[in-house]
Amino acid sequence: MATAIILLQLAIVLALIFIGARVGSIGLGIYGMVGVFILVFLFGLQPGKLPIDVMLIIVSVITAAAALQAAGGLDYLVGLAAKFLRKHPDHITYYGPLTTWLFCLVAGTAHTSYSLLPIISEIAKNSKIRPERPMTVATIAASLGITGSPVSAATAAIISTDLLGGKGIELKDIMLVCIPASLIAILVASFVQNHVGKELDDDPEYQRRVREGLINPELEAQKMHQMESHPNPRAKYSVIAFLLGVFLVVLFGSVPSLRPSFVVDGKETTLAMPECIEIIMMSIAALILLVGKADVKKAVTGNVFGAGMNAMVSIFGIAWMGDTFFNGNLEFFKSHIADIVTQYPFLFSVALFFMSIMLFSQAATVRTLYPLGIGLGIPPMALVAMFPAVNGYFFIPNYPTEVAAINFDTTGTTRIGKYVLNHSFQLAGFITTFVSIGVGYLIITFLY
Repeated sequence: MATAIILLQLAIVLALIFIGARVGSIGLGIYGMVGVFILVFLFGLQPGKLPIDVMLIIVSVITAAAALQAAGGLDYLVGLAAKFLRKHPDHITYYGPLTTWLFCLVAGTAHTSYSLLPIISEIAKNSKIRPERPMTVATIAASLGITGSPVSAATAAIISTDLLGGKGIELKDIMLVCIPASLIAILVASFVQNHVGKELDDDPEYQRRVREGLINPELEAQKMHQMESHPNPRAKYSVIAFLLGVFLVVLFGSVPSLRPSFVVDGKETTLAMPECIEIIMMSIAALILLVGKADVKKAVTGNVFGAGMNAMVSIFGIAWMGDTFFNGNLEFFKSHIADIVTQYPFLFSVALFFMSIMLFSQAATVRTLYPLGIGLGIPPMALVAMFPAVNGYFFIPNYPTEVAAINFDTTGTTRIGKYVLNHSFQLAGFITTFVSIGVGYLIITFLY
């Protein structure tokens, strides 16, 4: 009887996740909260832990990124990247993905890739390189940059004190494992993708679009020129300010002794990393607005701020629902699957992968499933190595970055197949996931 009730709860949780994902925007958060209501008031489960730290870190980091966008800093960075990529057109399949990965690693959000994808597509097309090759890896690399970024919501979630932060895992551990693992995975995927598909001139869809006049190189070049112009001369100062914030987060995360200490109830306590990130990034937002002479009203109307607030609401509901369900039934999971998952930890990475497909959020996936992984006794460093598995939402081609990449590739080589799931991003997505997790395990094996 107890098993039937738990399975019913699971079915309700999965159904609400599916409905929330289909609704989009803040739908995940709203329907997640419906799930909390059902689990607490109908099934009598104790409410799980509120993901307050993660939500506040998202607010602080997104505020700084939104201020950077308002000051023209993001456009300035895009211009620098475009100039670099144009100097190396023959290697666009490697440099394009590495550029989007680096941008997302620094900024903590995959939304920075929207500005780079059309540039990558245009350079590949002008170089007669099949745009599908760099575009697919670049799109996946943008998500991979989040798992390892010192200022991403997903990293904030994993190092929060009630998750791996409470198990002795620090920011430097995440970066030491995930950054090299991601870098190697991107290079491997780029090498493989460089040999995928017909050459551009031989692609039937590209030939059709050329014949029908659907591709206008002159108009697209004009658009690219407009993207690379930077009317705000103070934009570079806002970039420097933002990078200062990232540097301080990495510094204090890597060297805990530099953080302030306080005596609380007769016991010395060091400032926790979540509070440290919140203080630094909100202060940096003020500095960006000051040196960039940006309009604060413009910051809150940009797409970066809107996307960040959507993420916060989604995590509020969906993560609370997941925590309530898994912690409320933790003894059941321990007795039924603890031995299997502990013996074969990679099975938990499969669960992370499929949950991320439903949640469309790395941070929400971490908040939903990592408490279960900790409760099952999976070693903390193994959970760090599995971190890239939360990027599985490429599997269904309806994530905004994938949709954007398809639209930006005017040659039609980046596409969704006849059967939907046979789309351009699958190969690069699975390669980066397998390689990054494998390299991560090698790193923790030899260094920890």
